[in-house]
This record gives sequence, structure tokens and C-alpha cells, in this order.
Amino acid sequence: MIHATAIVNDGAKIGNNVSIGPYSIIHKNAVIGDNTEIGAYCEIGLPTKLANGRPLIIGNGAVIRSHSVFYEGSTFGEKLVTGHRVTIRELTTAGDGFQIGTLGDIQGHCEIGDYVKCHSNVHIGQHSTVGNYVWIFPYVVLTNDPHPPSEVMAGVTIEDFAVIATMSVILPGVTVKKGALVGAHSSVNKDVNPDAVVAGSPAKFICGTEKIKLKDGSGNHAYPWRRHFHRGYPEKAVAEWIKEFS
Repeated sequence: MIHATAIVNDGAKIGNNVSIGPYSIIHKNAVIGDNTEIGAYCEIGLPTKLANGRPLIIGNGAVIRSHSVFYEGSTFGEKLVTGHRVTIRELTTAGDGFQIGTLGDIQGHCEIGDYVKCHSNVHIGQHSTVGNYVWIFPYVVLTNDPHPPSEVMAGVTIEDFAVIATMSVILPGVTVKKGALVGAHSSVNKDVNPDAVVAGSPAKFICGTEKIKLKDGSGNHAYPWRRHFHRGYPEKAVAEWIKEFS
């Protein structure tokens, strides 16, 4: 299960049924859970003084695709899935079911909840906080410096069930509240209310999410999206959503 060209440090802790692809490096401060797949040319547990000696912990059932780099000092729950060429810096904590697409970039010191789905080319700046069941679509940027360049850090907060559409920028210190939708190509410079739709540059209030209907001819509401979209989520959560909207 470990390719002949892979380098696995003796100090690394490797679970059962783990596969490690060609030319990947597993550093000594890495803990890899059972049934994890690591592709080719990955670097797992890259040392950094900023981690203060904390290990990198990858939960069970992860799929880490080729050319991805994980620094030591971060912790991930079960069923992590990455695209290719992902970079995740130190002191990031993510829950179960975290997905981050190709060329995703997390700059560290971040808190991410359960079943967060980030598409390709998402940049998450330091000190970002992302809740549970959040969707972040391609080329979204979460910023953190209110007057760059400076030593000031004001991370973005994205609350549960929020959706950030493609090519949007969330400016430092902004909170996108529960169930809100940020439209594509938006620049968000102030907090977004729960279940609100904002769009534009600067982003402005458009309507409540309940005004948006599915474009499938049914006339049903598109939001909250958990009313109708259940693919890839745990059965317990789906059962709660069905009960909520029944």
C-alpha cells in the first residue's frame, strides 16, 4: 500500500489500510487515520515552527489527491477529500466531511465545521471561521487584512448553511450569517443578515432567500437548500432536515 518511491518517516503514525502514492513524503509529526488514500507527490506534515510542535492529524477515510501539501499542526475529521495541488497551512481545524477542490488554499489559523464544501481555487485567509454545511464555490476569497499591508488580522466568519457563489470576495471582519446567499462576483464589505441574498460590488441586499424558486419547473423554493439537496450528507442530518420541512 506504500509505493516504493514514497518516503515515510519512522516517527509518523500510519493507520490500517493506508495507501501512499509515488514520491509522496510523510513527515514524522503526521498521524494518518485508517483507510486513507494519499496520491502521488504529496507532502504530509510539513514541518513549521508556527505549529508549536503540534502534529498533523488526518482522520479516517481521507482522500488526498496528488501534489497536495499539508503542514503540521492541523487537525481534520473523518472523510476529508481534496482535489489536486491543495495547500493547507498550520493550525487549521476542520470537522468531518470537509471537501476542498483543486488548487484550494487555506492559510492557517482557521476553524472549519462539519461537511463544508469548497470548490476549486478557493482561498481562505488566516483566522477565518466557517460553520457547518457551508458551500463555497470556485474562486472565492476570504480576506483578513483591513488595510493591506499591515499586521492587523480580522478574519471572516461564515455561519451554518451559508452559500458563497463563484468569484466573490468577503472583506475582513465580515460575517455572513446563517443561511445567507452571496451572489456571484460580489464584494461583501458588511455583515449579511440570516437568510438574505446580497450581490454586487459593493454587495447590496437583494431579497430574502425564500423569494428564490428552483429553476426546474416545480415552483418549489430553492432555499433553504437543505429542503431539497441531500446528496453526500449523513443520514442523521438528512432525517432532521426532512423533519424540519415536513
